[in-house]
Amino acid sequence: MEVGDGIYDDGEWISWEWINGQLYKQEIQQIYPQVEPELAMLFEDLVESAQAYHHLTGRYLQIWGELGELYAEVKYGIKRHKPHTKGSDGRLGNNFVEIKTISPEKDGGQVQVKRAGNFNKLLVVKISEDFEFEGRFIDRKRLSKGEGTHARVSWSTLERTNQDGER
Repeated sequence: MEVGDGIYDDGEWISWEWINGQLYKQEIQQIYPQVEPELAMLFEDLVESAQAYHHLTGRYLQIWGELGELYAEVKYGIKRHKPHTKGSDGRLGNNFVEIKTISPEKDGGQVQVKRAGNFNKLLVVKISEDFEFEGRFIDRKRLSKGEGTHARVSWSTLERTNQDGER
């Protein structure tokens, strides 16, 4: 290793790449303190790859639901269930949470959720054309009443709330 490639400390070379990686890991831990930094870094990498793909091809990768759920995990600390678990997507404290994602391609900014699901809270994640993410919670009891199998929720009617559904 040459002098410009790192620093020499306590009898060994430490590369700038390793040092910068550790600094990035600390930064990620501050942004997403709810999860292991490796998972948060993976989320950031996936978003960056989806963005690069869109810039190169003009098409979106169809991974919105997974990105929305992964965002919920890294941002709010939701512990996701195993794949294909019926009723809800994960757990936050004592609450079962259903996660729905609004992609930049969706017109109208609405999601629909099965009324029969086993969840206390609904988290709606909106992803903008610039790949900015925002989430809003709503208590299940605040969903519209009706007879159909699905309830519709419009982003514009959701108020900014914390993970407890408080304004």
